[in-house]
Amino acid sequence: MWSFANPQRFLGLSRRLVPWLASATGLLFAAGLLDALVLSPPDYQQGESVRMMYVHVPASWMALFVYTLMAGASLVFLVWRHALADVAARAAAPLGAGFTAVSLATGSLWGKPMWGTFWVWDARLTSVLVLFFLYIGYIALRGAIEDETRAGRAGAVLALVGFVNVPIIKFSVDWWNTLHQPASVSRLDAPAIDASILTPLLLMAAAYMALFATLLLLRMETEIYARRVRAAAMREVAAAQARDETGEAAGAAARP
Repeated sequence: MWSFANPQRFLGLSRRLVPWLASATGLLFAAGLLDALVLSPPDYQQGESVRMMYVHVPASWMALFVYTLMAGASLVFLVWRHALADVAARAAAPLGAGFTAVSLATGSLWGKPMWGTFWVWDARLTSVLVLFFLYIGYIALRGAIEDETRAGRAGAVLALVGFVNVPIIKFSVDWWNTLHQPASVSRLDAPAIDASILTPLLLMAAAYMALFATLLLLRMETEIYARRVRAAAMREVAAAQARDETGEAAGAAARP
């Protein structure tokens, strides 16, 4: 995989993968939404409100996954100086922020009929809100620093420091008394969800993952081209300055 750290090789691979990933995204969303909204039964306790889970839970999973990917890419950038890792981290940040926003919004809508309130300051909700602010802070930091290398290093440090929040979100329901139920899918024995509900949930999770992969590759392609344009513009500016300085020097030498 290290060979694809070369931007040109990556662009070639991305152009081949994006159409397939986009097609898979459409098919998975069609199957997942059909199963989630039509075929799956209502929950015996939550009734039709359980259908919010098929949007909320995959978005929450993706919020954690994307930040983990950002932290891993940031570590690769800091240690091995691979520019493509920095491109991946920067491209993933707005997508992760979007998934986190969907998680927070749908969680509030789901919480009202289940808990009687849109929001409580429990450990899980608060730590997810902190994650959203970490995404926003990363995006703002990258945009505030003009030098690409310095911006990448600063963003990588922030991403790695903020990663401590990911296990807090994951284990908050085990460490503290929260309104959220413990893990019911990623268990060592077996998922505590009936197959009629688990199947559409996993289909929607796969659809979210395919959507993320498609958008990530497209954003990385855009970022690579944008960096090439900025580099070319800087070269043009430097060349123009050099010509001006040469012209001034020649004019001064020609004067008696």
